[in-house]
Amino acid sequence: MQISPPIDRLSGILERFRVQAQLHHSGVLCGLNHFDACEGHGYLHVLRRGRLDVSHPGARDVPKSMHFEEPTLLMYPRPFTHRFHNPPVEGSDFTCAQLHFDGGSENPLARALPPLIVLPLVRVPGLDLALELLFSETDRVRCGQRLLADRLFEVVVLQLLRWLLDHPQEAGVRPGLIIGLSDPRLARALVAMHDSPGEDWTLERMAERAGMSRTAFANTFRKTVGQTPADYLTGWRIALAQSRLREGRPIKMLAEEVGYANPSALSRAFTAKVGMSPRDWLAKTNS
Repeated sequence: MQISPPIDRLSGILERFRVQAQLHHSGVLCGLNHFDACEGHGYLHVLRRGRLDVSHPGARDVPKSMHFEEPTLLMYPRPFTHRFHNPPVEGSDFTCAQLHFDGGSENPLARALPPLIVLPLVRVPGLDLALELLFSETDRVRCGQRLLADRLFEVVVLQLLRWLLDHPQEAGVRPGLIIGLSDPRLARALVAMHDSPGEDWTLERMAERAGMSRTAFANTFRKTVGQTPADYLTGWRIALAQSRLREGRPIKMLAEEVGYANPSALSRAFTAKVGMSPRDWLAKTNS
């Protein structure tokens, strides 16, 4: 029996859509602290010591309130209003970062993740090593502290994403990209599309990469990812085009890179997917 070699399920995405972290706070938080979705970024909070009550005003898809008394990681990948209720005097000890997913709401990973991920620190193997380095940097001021802390936070995010790919149900992940990448067969097709979006990805080629029949692949993909393979491929290509347009690349140079015969074909697909032309979308994005 031939065993398929392991594949890298994350690098192809993260090389094209970066996740950046920026140190927000390190130390004790006392009383009420408000984090507003209007700020336009996500958060990664690490409760190091103490107890914490979290509330989510008006939220429907996460618990309205939560209580923690052990070291815990709380990740809000997208802007999401939340409030920390800490002891009023002694407080609780935190290290927190703001999270910025390239492309914002168009970022494929940000869209695929649940609005809140909560994990006791002991649940993620290897996380303690990265956190030990992170805490050593945030506990006292040294040259380059903020830059190094930001990079270490990004390491923590990467380790968390690895854990999610192997434990999606435990994290409450719904059908989508994360669930698809957790399936070894679908992951082979998804990674191939991520790495080579400009190739001619017919249903037959995708199914061949997955080692499945056309029908089994199409049905499994739709059930697991929540859309057809063709729809997913189009979404990935248009997200890449949006990313390149934000970087200042002209649409004339993008068509072949993202799998379209010419700029007109890309423009038509872009308009059908986004609801406006690339020119209008870029103008709205930059306004």
